[in-house]
Amino acid sequence: MKLTCAIIDDEPLAASLLESYAMKTPFLEVKGKYNSALNAMNSLHNEPVQVLFLDIQMPELSGMEFSKMLPPETKVIFTTAFEQYAVDSYRVNALDYLLKPISYSDFLKAAQKAYQWFELLQRKNEEPAMTSGTENEVERIFVKTEYKLVQIELNRILYIEGLKDYVKIYLEGETHPVLSLISMKMVEDMLPSSRFVRVHRSYIIQLEKIKVIERNRIVFGKEYIPISDNYKQKFFDFLAQHSILLAK
Repeated sequence: MKLTCAIIDDEPLAASLLESYAMKTPFLEVKGKYNSALNAMNSLHNEPVQVLFLDIQMPELSGMEFSKMLPPETKVIFTTAFEQYAVDSYRVNALDYLLKPISYSDFLKAAQKAYQWFELLQRKNEEPAMTSGTENEVERIFVKTEYKLVQIELNRILYIEGLKDYVKIYLEGETHPVLSLISMKMVEDMLPSSRFVRVHRSYIIQLEKIKVIERNRIVFGKEYIPISDNYKQKFFDFLAQHSILLAK
């Protein structure tokens, strides 16, 4: 499988470097290189790519603003010289971000995340047996861990913790989480939104597994999962739709 990609960066040297990285990556096919989001707008609207390497800080139209205009089938990997933009990139559901100066090894890791996302999406579409006949929802997923594919039943997942390059999937009855080289965005897209909700940049929880919520934290045994301000309203709206809440 090959992924189509494009590069947008207002620094010509940075754009050329990313283009050279993409051209020597076997599973990437470069469809365009642009020095501004405005220049790329028409081309990417008419012919969307699967992966877009997008600089955040650009004149006229920033990468963050442009990412909100892209079709859903385009996955964004942000590039930036400023680490503080990393949090913002997660808020707009970027697949990953790369901090300049960008090495090929870092570029390749991000590209592999994109490849894995599309690979999982393809597998999900090709495996109707993995869905419930009544609700048409995924009941189990496959994740890569320790050079092998492991099948995980969704009803065993308590919560998922995200690191920069990995996630930890915590399961009922298991003392150690499943560790996988995959992004939180990829996991979030794989899971049914009727059962799983993001409560923090680093945490996704399964609603039916919640036993106690205490002081804006979800309690799983001895573990406390914070509910961040950015996700608080969405989480409590979600909770209200799926729960009978006692009056105060």
